[in-house]
Amino acid sequence: MTRVYKALSPFKETSIAPLIVFRIIFGSLMLFGTIRFIIKGWIEQLYVEPKYFFGYLGFEWIKPFEDDLIYLPFILMVISSIFIIFGFFYRISAFILFICFTYVELLDKSNYLNHYYFICLISLIMVFVPANRNFSIDVKIWPKIKSSLTKSWCINILKFQIAVVYFFAGIAKLNSDWLLHAQPMKTWLQAHHNIPFFGSFMQEEWVAYLFSWAGCIYDLFIVIFLLSTKYRPYAYFTVISFHLLTFYLFPIGVFPWVMIFFTLIFFSSSFHDKILDFFTKKKWREIIQFNNPFSVNKKIVKAFLIIYISIQILVPFRYLLYPGDLFWNEEGFRFSWRVMLMHKEGLATFYLIDPKTGRKSEIDNGNFLTRTQEDQMATQPDMILQYANILKNHYHGKTLHYGDQKFLIEDPEIHAEIFVSLNGRPSQLFVDKKHDLTKFKYNLYHRKWIEPFQE
Repeated sequence: MTRVYKALSPFKETSIAPLIVFRIIFGSLMLFGTIRFIIKGWIEQLYVEPKYFFGYLGFEWIKPFEDDLIYLPFILMVISSIFIIFGFFYRISAFILFICFTYVELLDKSNYLNHYYFICLISLIMVFVPANRNFSIDVKIWPKIKSSLTKSWCINILKFQIAVVYFFAGIAKLNSDWLLHAQPMKTWLQAHHNIPFFGSFMQEEWVAYLFSWAGCIYDLFIVIFLLSTKYRPYAYFTVISFHLLTFYLFPIGVFPWVMIFFTLIFFSSSFHDKILDFFTKKKWREIIQFNNPFSVNKKIVKAFLIIYISIQILVPFRYLLYPGDLFWNEEGFRFSWRVMLMHKEGLATFYLIDPKTGRKSEIDNGNFLTRTQEDQMATQPDMILQYANILKNHYHGKTLHYGDQKFLIEDPEIHAEIFVSLNGRPSQLFVDKKHDLTKFKYNLYHRKWIEPFQE
């Protein structure tokens, strides 16, 4: 039993090489991703052009910088990414990257993606792990921090976070739409009917089922094979093939490359030694000092690990607290690794009602929201409530003109009639226009004003 405990102990000493390689990969991907974001003009499109933003519950106070200052966090991310690659003022750089990236992602939930959330978590972990204790400029400045060893938890927590993404993505696919109806894969693949060589197959129903079942099996079991010394090379070949295929077929940005390179951390220390040897052109382990890492308070580390791991395991299951269909209500949907599981389209018509006169006017959503915001809002209940309050605040106290008459609007009502299509089904009523949406509070309680899903 003692031997088992020592083998599983988070404080067992192990080679620092996987952590060093991961630091370089992480910094490089963040540098590439941030520059790509800037070059494609997404800063202006997502954070300059919008008039309003949909903040997360509890974080509505976070607002974008005005004018050119919105570029500041991205510039800081570029600089901090470079510093992380070279291990220069690593802790400070990792913290700045985490703060800036998380700040940007909290600005508007219209831009939520699972892999952005994943990067937020990885960047948080990188703040705490000693990824600068070798192969870095920091060890040139502070030679005493140099070490060839680190605690096993520093590497295993990264493996755990990657495993969480895969495993819960697999569990989420265990539903009838994905396995029995091959949706939304059937809908998405048909859009690729014109690609060379394989386009004709994309309209075949069996191909959609193949993709759906293969994706589910892959997510559920890939980590198990990555942990196996015997099957790891075959598993990693599968990782590369799977993510290159998804990169080719679906617009999911750099996420496939993130997973391809991040999963290298599952390989042995000797594998990472060879990677570092390639950069140094000699055996890197022969030229380092084998000093012990600085001691840390084990109780604090254990508490951090227990809390962090518990949150990562429990949060994806919070949807069980809500009645109704998860994909329809989306209560407990975000932050639960439900990757590419549904295709929703909504048509939302909002109405302004003057409570004094009963006069009703249809609102042009395009005057308030970007196309992306409008598309996301039309199918997500929390954003619908937020938008209703945006409209109320905008029109309250305004004087509206109807022909030659003027009306002062005070405490207006905002109603909406919304139809939504889920995974290729015919559209059905999502929100009835009988409700004044401004009367409902934006919180975590079940939203009874959403029409029940009709299978």
